Amino acid sequence: MNVRNFSMLKMLKTSWRTFPRRFATKVTAVGGDEIGSGTGIGQITGRVRSSEGGPHKINTPSKEIVTHLPPLTDPLPNLPDAIYAEPLAESATTKVTTLVNGLRIASEPRYGQFCTVGLVLDSGPRYEVAYPSGVSHFLEKLAFNSTVNFPNKDAILKELEKNGGICDCQSSRDTLIYAASIDSRALESVTRLLADVTLRPILSEAEVNLARRAVSFELETLGMRPEQEPILMDMIHAAAYRDNTLGLPKLCPPQHLDNIDRNVLMNYLKFHHSPDRMVIAGVGVDHDELVEHVRKYFVEHEAIWMHEEMANLGPKQVDTSIAQYTGGLVKEHCEIPIYAAAGLPELAHVVLGFEGCSHQDPDFVPLCVLNIMMGGGGSFSAGGPGKGMYSRLYTKVLNRYHWMYSATAYNHAYVDTGLFCIHGSAPPQHIRDMVEVLTRELMNMATEPGREELMRSKIQLQSMLLMNLESRPVVFEDVGRQVLVTGYRKRPEHFINEIDKVTAADIQRVAQRLLSSVPSVAARGDIQNLPEMSHITSALSNSGRSLGRRLSLFK
Repeated sequence: MNVRNFSMLKMLKTSWRTFPRRFATKVTAVGGDEIGSGTGIGQITGRVRSSEGGPHKINTPSKEIVTHLPPLTDPLPNLPDAIYAEPLAESATTKVTTLVNGLRIASEPRYGQFCTVGLVLDSGPRYEVAYPSGVSHFLEKLAFNSTVNFPNKDAILKELEKNGGICDCQSSRDTLIYAASIDSRALESVTRLLADVTLRPILSEAEVNLARRAVSFELETLGMRPEQEPILMDMIHAAAYRDNTLGLPKLCPPQHLDNIDRNVLMNYLKFHHSPDRMVIAGVGVDHDELVEHVRKYFVEHEAIWMHEEMANLGPKQVDTSIAQYTGGLVKEHCEIPIYAAAGLPELAHVVLGFEGCSHQDPDFVPLCVLNIMMGGGGSFSAGGPGKGMYSRLYTKVLNRYHWMYSATAYNHAYVDTGLFCIHGSAPPQHIRDMVEVLTRELMNMATEPGREELMRSKIQLQSMLLMNLESRPVVFEDVGRQVLVTGYRKRPEHFINEIDKVTAADIQRVAQRLLSSVPSVAARGDIQNLPEMSHITSALSNSGRSLGRRLSLFK
């Protein structure tokens, strides 16, 4: 830069500091101790004041009236009082009707053009003790295929698409759900469709073979994915309920793929798809209209197995066994796929669990609060307090041990028992340290939580409950599951109040209840450094009383 340009730049800089800027202000005289604030609206006056550190501009709002409209703080004259909408009493009521054959129909009104209707059945892997494990996995893949009145899957999808509908089928360990979301004006159409899908499926040989291939492909895919949660949840349930009810696999074992055919599936459907094991739930529908259509298509028309001759094979009744918690160890030494693109290392996975409680137990709500308090997630999770970043497994595990890649608490609740567990992952060389860290956190559950920690967990659980129930399909599932177990639905207000009642003493009590049970352990990956089961049990039985600050649990 030459001397001339430098001189011009210096002159411009001086001019900018010494002359007022000609925008929405003009120079005016202001008292020496008067300081203006803000810019205001209308004519604004100001001046340049020289003081220590250089000249400063001070603006003061104008006193002149710039508009004849009243200020926003005053109500408008001659305007009637607002009348606000209030929820109707019937909008907070779940209606339940039981038909003569034991079939229950539950519905709840909801504003909107679309509705969600479906069936929740008392069925699932826990009832497969006398069948080849994997029947429910097959039924999930065979849902919404050919029926007596619909020749193929395309016909079903076409019927749904005419009314803007979608369908889905999901199975858990103790329930099987068929559901569809569709225009409310097509209630009869979707009821007829659901009746055919659940009571009158054809299950042709071609469809069963296609489902077998789909299940086989899914099992291969799970084995190639770095995420191990579906496999580990099967393993921890197998360890906790060895060879009974909830310990039976949800994923079809590869050796059972060829053992499941149409005869096995039809025999299972005959005894587990009976009316007394069903709840038909609807959200956003008229209850009386739903009852009328259900009577027509679920009662007046018989199921396909009632007039079809089947091979005299399999059990003749439903297994009614109560889940027996055993505890124990299930492990699999194998290679876990890695995220090559992300550069993450190979990880070993461990799940530590204890017997929890059923969803009808008085300790169910305190245990849910404890689960939120433990929280957890992955080391690359993003979010704030609402995402659980202040939970114990974040602050005391993931933030302290750089080699921990995930630590997450789970609470599984069933009709007669429950399972509380923590899943952690770390490189194989740290698996011993990881088990020790998780064991310490499990033992520390019994310590008294702080007031702020307890309040944060309770508020987070309440917000999660209410936000989930804003979704119509979630309300449908909640209505169906509750009516299936109890015959009625507890309102969200009930659970909000129950959460409010949870105290620090309740948290300590349920934590001690968990720790008093036999531990369950599932491990998968390169687990040659996994501590012995006896060492884990011994460390947990000490409840941390004899542990020094630096003393290892497993020495």
